[in-house]
Amino acid sequence: MGITGEHQSGAYADWSAADTALVDAIADRHHQAGHAILVGIAGAQGSGKSTLVRRLAEQLEGRGLPTAALSLDDFYLTKAEREGLAQSVHPLCVTRGVPGTHDLRLLETALDALLVDGPTVTLPSFDKASDDRGAPRSVTPPFAVVLLEGWCIGARPQDADALVEPANALERDEDPDGIWRLWANDHLAGGYAALFARLDLRIFLKAPDFAVVETWRGEQEAALADRAMDRASLGRFVAHYQRISCAMLAQPQAELVVALDAQRNPQVLPARR
Repeated sequence: MGITGEHQSGAYADWSAADTALVDAIADRHHQAGHAILVGIAGAQGSGKSTLVRRLAEQLEGRGLPTAALSLDDFYLTKAEREGLAQSVHPLCVTRGVPGTHDLRLLETALDALLVDGPTVTLPSFDKASDDRGAPRSVTPPFAVVLLEGWCIGARPQDADALVEPANALERDEDPDGIWRLWANDHLAGGYAALFARLDLRIFLKAPDFAVVETWRGEQEAALADRAMDRASLGRFVAHYQRISCAMLAQPQAELVVALDAQRNPQVLPARR
C-alpha cells in the first residue's frame, strides 16, 4: 500500500521534522480510511520504538485523534507456556521474542475490541524482570488510531533455502538441524502474516546495520543495574533475532522507513509514496 504525497529527504539532528512527517502520514491514512486504523511500528531492539510511540500518541491526541498504544512484547506467551514449547519443540523456544512466542489470539482479540467503539478493554503487560506476565491495564475506546510496536512487525517469512545456512553461532551450535528457525519461520508465514495483513500503515526504524543492535540493547541493559545481562549473555540474546532483523534491514516491509544513524537520529525525512 502507498501513501499519496511527494518524496522528501534531508539530514536531521533531531526528531521534530520526522515526527511531523509520521503524524501527517498517520492522519492522512485515517482520513482516507474513514474509520479507526492500525499502524505498525517496527525496528530492531533498542531502536527507540517505544519512545517514538509515546511521542506520536501525544501528537495525534493533540490533533484530535484519540490513540491507543500497544507493544507486541506485552503479548508474549507466559514463561510456563514457553517452557512447554522448549520441551515439545526446541530448547530455544524458551527465549521470548521470535515469532511463535507471542499469544496472537489474545492480541487479535484486543485489536478487535480497540478498533470499534465498545466497552473498556483489558490489555496484558509483560514484566521483563520476571520474564512473565505482569499486571494488566485497561483502556476505553473509541480510538481513531491504534499504534502497535514490535521488533518484527511486518517481517516476511524466508524461503526454505535461506534457512539452511546458520545466521550466527547460536544457530550453528544450538540449532544445527534448523528445527527452531524453521518453526519460527512457519509461524511468521501463518498467524503473524495474518496479523500484519491488518495493518493500515507500517513504519520501520532502520538501523545502520545489525552490529549496532547489540550496542543499543546494551544501553537498555545498563539501566537495569544489577539485573543487566553480561556481555556474553547479551550477545547470545540478541543473536536470537539476527536472522529476521537482517532480512528486515535488507528489505524493509513498510510504507515509511526512517533511516537512523548509530545515535538513533533520523537521517532522512520518511519518504511518502
